[in-house]
Amino acid sequence: MPRASVHPILLWAVTLPVVALAACNEAKQAPPKTSAEAMAVRVINVRPSSNPRILNLTGTVRHRRETPLGFTTAGKVALVRYDVGDYVRRGVLIAALDATNVAADMNVARAQQDRADAELARIAALFKQGWVTKARYEAAQADAATAAARVAQAGFARSTAQLYAPSSGVILVRQVQPGQIVAPGSVAVIVGQDDEGFVLRAPVIDADAAKLRVGMPALVTIDSAGSIAVEASISEIDGRANADTGAFTVQFRLPAKTGLRSGQIGSAQITLPAIDDGSLQIPVSALFDVRTGEGLVYVVDPKSNKVTARNVAIGRLTDKFVQVTGGIAPGDIIVTSGTEKLRSGSRVKAVQSAP
Repeated sequence: MPRASVHPILLWAVTLPVVALAACNEAKQAPPKTSAEAMAVRVINVRPSSNPRILNLTGTVRHRRETPLGFTTAGKVALVRYDVGDYVRRGVLIAALDATNVAADMNVARAQQDRADAELARIAALFKQGWVTKARYEAAQADAATAAARVAQAGFARSTAQLYAPSSGVILVRQVQPGQIVAPGSVAVIVGQDDEGFVLRAPVIDADAAKLRVGMPALVTIDSAGSIAVEASISEIDGRANADTGAFTVQFRLPAKTGLRSGQIGSAQITLPAIDDGSLQIPVSALFDVRTGEGLVYVVDPKSNKVTARNVAIGRLTDKFVQVTGGIAPGDIIVTSGTEKLRSGSRVKAVQSAP
């Protein structure tokens, strides 16, 4: 019996679903290549924080001694010989009061002293003869002593009616003019003393001030006096914080250098030693999804070579490292590069980074 022939189109229609079904089953059985491949990443072992911290401060140049000068008595200003910015030599006369009042006070004090001394001599002779009591004699002695003290007081007022430069330096402030009436104790001028040199005064927050000590070295740069950093050291630290700002003022003693002037802006760089406070440090590149005070890192399981995202608490940041205060432990292995290509559960091939 002749064999029935099959039309080619019909044969193709029957075969195609079978082939497609086989291909589909094969696709289900074979996992994607990417899921089995391990991605090469750089890792590092978490370690305690050990890098020194660099503290950068900005401050103002000042004379180490800026001395206010003023008159101890009220009076009329007779002369002021220098203005702000003028250089003065040690011992020169800067300003003076009209001498009329102080001279009159001296004359009155001396007259009272002469009278008290004469009375004391008279009472002493009578006391020796027994004509006056001991109490009267002691009262005369007290009057004479009081008169002598008034003469000394008038002499001091006369000596401070003229203001002399205590050191060679610059007039920083002038607050009086000839003819002005001044009150006792008011500041007339402020002199920046050259023989005490210059300092850089910078505000520091309390947390950083607690780490500073007198004598610590620093590098100071003053752009307006040349941008080359000079070696300096901490000479003073305020005993209490400024009531308005809450900051402590740290003073850096500057070496002798030409071009320094009070009021220039400078910067100081101090290297603080590492402190073992239990914190850890990791490279900044290991962090992702950073938020306020926290971020994520990928931790590698050394047995399965798979990564897991872990939340960490972060503290101080530097250019290269970040301080971690929680979420990981010393010895944990974390990914330092390629985090953007990973997901929790990704398999990795760890390459140890240089410390």
